[in-house]
Amino acid sequence: MKQLMRDFFLFMSQNKMFTSLAKKYGLRFGASRFVSGETIDKTVEVIKELNQKGMDVTIDYLGEFVDNENEAKDRTEETIRSIHAIADEGLHSQVSLKLTSMGLDISNELVMANMRRIMEVANYRGVFITIDMEDYSRLEQTLTIFKQLKEQYGNIGTVIQAYLYRTEGDIDNLNDHKPNLRLVKGAYKESPNVAFPVKKDVDGNFKKIIKMHLLNGNYTAVATHDDQIIEYTKQLVKEHNISNEQFEFQMLYGIRVERQEELVKEGYKMRVYVPYGNDWYGYFMRRLAERPANVVFVLKGTFNK
Repeated sequence: MKQLMRDFFLFMSQNKMFTSLAKKYGLRFGASRFVSGETIDKTVEVIKELNQKGMDVTIDYLGEFVDNENEAKDRTEETIRSIHAIADEGLHSQVSLKLTSMGLDISNELVMANMRRIMEVANYRGVFITIDMEDYSRLEQTLTIFKQLKEQYGNIGTVIQAYLYRTEGDIDNLNDHKPNLRLVKGAYKESPNVAFPVKKDVDGNFKKIIKMHLLNGNYTAVATHDDQIIEYTKQLVKEHNISNEQFEFQMLYGIRVERQEELVKEGYKMRVYVPYGNDWYGYFMRRLAERPANVVFVLKGTFNK
């Protein structure tokens, strides 16, 4: 049943008609549990609250199916506004972004021009940028662009997904760049030709790449809500005498809030991924796909209003 629900929500996440309806009707039907708001001003207030609780943040201006140059430029401008907001307010926050929002599916020239604009501002304002990983069809392009930008800018990282067979090789290939990586299980529906279809295999590969990247001496963001993975990481860094300054845990806004607070109290760095914007539908569907229990929270929130 869980797999059926996952497949259903992942299928729905790619529906352009529902994406358009979601933009029109705003953050209803429980999405506000996982999305901070539609504007950067609202999101700044959320960041301040999280910072006061000892948590760092990364924000993401949500976007799906960007297929024209003007929209890509608009999203670039919004990302730049968010960088300025973080710096102006002195917030403990980074910025995450998707290359498709910056024009990846339109042309390489456009996405590189937009990314260089973003990186120039981020570098000047002292804000770190993470390039989010998307589906498998865009993986190679994403890593190529990351490596090109990393040669010029130190304040950039990307994401590696544990459910892909090629992931171990990707970490080896990136090691010369001394990358700051966010390690995740993976949230897209992929073919068993490229991704582990069984959860235990994904978990095993997740542990393997966490160990690889930490022992390579690189900064590691372990993005998970899975207690087994969290405890594995704690034990690993203890066994190898790895400083708490070399890694952090990351979780999504609105999910396992008490666990986030516990990790902060235990002395670990905790970063919360906070999305905002009106193009929230695809992100929301993937959150429901990842954890069917989230559906219960959404239903309760909807009918209690």
